[in-house]
Amino acid sequence: MGDRDRSVTVGVDLGGTKVETALVDASGTIIVSSRRKTGVDRGAEGIVDDIAACIRDCLGANVTPGAVGIGVAGQVDPESGNVWYAPNLGWRDFPLRTRLQDTVGLPTFVVNDVQAATIGEWKHGAGRGISDVVTLFVGTGVGGGVISDGRLVRGCDGSAGELGHLKVAVEGRRCSCDRRGCLEAYAGGWAIARRAREAVEAAPDRAATLIELAGGDHGAITAGTVADAFHRGDPMAQDLVSEVARALGTGLASIANAFNPCLIILGGGVVEGIRELTALARREVEIRALDVAVKSLRVVPASLGQHAGTIGAAAWAHQELHTA
Repeated sequence: MGDRDRSVTVGVDLGGTKVETALVDASGTIIVSSRRKTGVDRGAEGIVDDIAACIRDCLGANVTPGAVGIGVAGQVDPESGNVWYAPNLGWRDFPLRTRLQDTVGLPTFVVNDVQAATIGEWKHGAGRGISDVVTLFVGTGVGGGVISDGRLVRGCDGSAGELGHLKVAVEGRRCSCDRRGCLEAYAGGWAIARRAREAVEAAPDRAATLIELAGGDHGAITAGTVADAFHRGDPMAQDLVSEVARALGTGLASIANAFNPCLIILGGGVVEGIRELTALARREVEIRALDVAVKSLRVVPASLGQHAGTIGAAAWAHQELHTA
């Protein structure tokens, strides 16, 4: 493929519905990008072909990148780059690093997708220049990542950062992981929608705007519906957002006590849809965490949006390439 430019890497964000790829320089600037649907029905090898095609789409910029970094929505073996389990892709113990490296002919480094987004925000986003950072991305589900003393914490088996499964209630609401009391069961988009439907059924007289926005169909209420109703002053939606803020603040207090970060970055669709959550959760942390844990702590919104994963995967490849 010619001489490689080690200052430029490819970042890939692989999820169950899309493959997003970008050619990224050392400053975190996207040079060119490409996006395709994930062909889950084509199997693992077909998805690798899709990723390779997406990468080739980005190579018309007259530069040969030094490496590929890929963030995948699944559990990743930090040593081999194998994907142990990726439910949205239907993968178990798939050798992604080897397969993609052989296909594109470039050094390839694999990391969990939320860890990739964490790296993106740390290296080139809201956490730039800070050595102790925790991210929490609140979307349909809840995930996060930990940067401690300038290093990504991956854990014994690579799964560190499952912050959505911190316990915020003993024997509380059932989570998607089939355990109870997880932060995700109170703050994840699916959980907000479920809680809203329950509340509307119990007291429809307090949810006129919420019901109207859902077209009168209680089953059509989503986290987005709650966000819209909240901004229109619907009392039930406002109560629901207060519940979410308390749960988030409780989880963040545990994170602050455990890791003593300088910065917690909040991102994801729920936070973007209800921007007030950042300030509300920050106040809860100040109430619930140890004084020493919040002495220097800031809680801020993420800044890279939908590009955090691709930029972070590219930054991971750049880091690994230059430390190999």
